[in-house]
Amino acid sequence: MSLNSIVNQFGRILTNRLMNWGINKGIDVASRRGSKPDAPMTPQQRKQAQANREAVKRARKAAQLVRRMGR
Repeated sequence: MSLNSIVNQFGRILTNRLMNWGINKGIDVASRRGSKPDAPMTPQQRKQAQANREAVKRARKAAQLVRRMGR
């Protein structure tokens, strides 16, 4: 393996990890925000946001499982 391919592989891994991190942070921020950015969330909104985060977590686990089965 040449040095160029090793650097490219490392760059792809790093880029994918950073992209996933940014997307996850954006989803978390969007799900925690109320109807107005500075307004506190109502208990019902907080419960819905928690349910959304759990659904996202289950979807990520399912996608990871499918990727493992594809190997």
